[in-house]
Amino acid sequence: MTFVPLFVIIPLAAAFLIYFIGKRIKGSADTLSVLSTLILAVASIYSCFIVKDLGIVVYEVGGWAPPIGINMVLDGLSSFMLVTVNIVACLIAIYSVNYMERYTSKPLFYTLFMLMVAGMNGMIVTGDMFNLFVFLEIASISSYALVAFGVEKEELEAAFKYMVMGTVASCFILVAIALLYGYTSTLNMADMALILADKTPGKLLSFVVVLFLMGFGLKAALVPFHAWLPDAHPAAPAPISAMLSGVLIKTLGVYALARILFNIIGMNSTFSIVFMVLGTLSMIAGVFLAVGQWDLKRLLAYHSISQIGYIILGLGLATPLGILGGLFHLFNHSVFKSLLFLNSGAIDYALNTRDLKEMGGLRKVMPATANTSLVASMSNAGIPPFNGFWSKFIIIIACIQAGRPGFAVWAVLGSILTLASFMKVQRYAFFGTLRDELSKIKEVPMLMKFSMIALAALCIFGGLLYAPAINEVFLAAAADVLVAGREYAILILGKI
Repeated sequence: MTFVPLFVIIPLAAAFLIYFIGKRIKGSADTLSVLSTLILAVASIYSCFIVKDLGIVVYEVGGWAPPIGINMVLDGLSSFMLVTVNIVACLIAIYSVNYMERYTSKPLFYTLFMLMVAGMNGMIVTGDMFNLFVFLEIASISSYALVAFGVEKEELEAAFKYMVMGTVASCFILVAIALLYGYTSTLNMADMALILADKTPGKLLSFVVVLFLMGFGLKAALVPFHAWLPDAHPAAPAPISAMLSGVLIKTLGVYALARILFNIIGMNSTFSIVFMVLGTLSMIAGVFLAVGQWDLKRLLAYHSISQIGYIILGLGLATPLGILGGLFHLFNHSVFKSLLFLNSGAIDYALNTRDLKEMGGLRKVMPATANTSLVASMSNAGIPPFNGFWSKFIIIIACIQAGRPGFAVWAVLGSILTLASFMKVQRYAFFGTLRDELSKIKEVPMLMKFSMIALAALCIFGGLLYAPAINEVFLAAAADVLVAGREYAILILGKI
């Protein structure tokens, strides 16, 4: 049980040490951030096997038993999310060692970075609604500062817009939690689920769900709550763009929304339809907005909105296969979209531009960036045998099995448009004739290449996660938690 709080303690301790030691000992900030995220990545993988062997693990903070005390929970879904967040965070920390040399105050960057990781990990393992909000705010406030880290006009404007909309989202979420607390007289998630199961659903509960949809929908950048994301992603440093799109919007938005609606309030046919409609709307609107973009990072930002739509569509089906496909795509999108933003950072690092019209022929001078970008692009478009194909294919099959063929058609159309958009990226950035002024461009440093190649390998072999031996301890274990619905609360309270 004492293993569970380490996912919060380690990044918080790292943030504290980096802030006080980083400026005094050269290179210590890089070392501490990489080492702590590496430990977290290994620990998160180990957590999957703990859940397989022991089932649900409940840690009572301070020895106070819930529902009076606060608890942390390690289950199939939380271990799945911990793996997703911490593997990506580790590779981004490695990438940042070279990339952030161009910025001042690396220790401050890593301090905020580790606080953001601590906030996400805390949200994932907490079993208490108010602490979920506290950890959400830790991650959110850190991300506002990191978007503005370059302190140029573009970064400050984007960060301010992101902060305002993020604060509005947090207000919706806090009001919803307060209403639930007044209705159930408890903040413990499992206890709240059992109390709600005995009550007749009424208008108050529907209003709470609307508040959660608006709040977490803003955090996840679902259409029509997406306006902040296309500005925040291009403005932020590339490692933070990768964190925002790769894991932050999924943890603060998708995970929290799924956990609350499936395991606390209970998914029903109305909520399911709303999920599927919002998912499809995001899927199509995002890709249409992306096709016309020439700023590479803005194009990728719109594709994040589109790919979140696939995840929400899969979860909205509320069938075992649909939920598994949605979670599988959540992991896959974390991998290939993080890689694409790191690719864009590598190009910006070498060329000092994000405009596709100013590129061309980069494959000849930046082969590692070009090849990994091609892998990530094909994954994003759902081309076999890359990981994005398998999760999209499962979602499409789940739509047909659930008697929703119309949604399957929209999913296929979204993939076709995504392929067209990334063919444009490959054509203008990496293929074609190399400009004379770009002939002296060199490939990015080794640590940046390492992170990109590692993520590309995950894109290529990600389909193996659906293999029975791995699926049992990773994807299926996570999907089973959501499939269990509010009955899952009995399992948690049974561990206390």
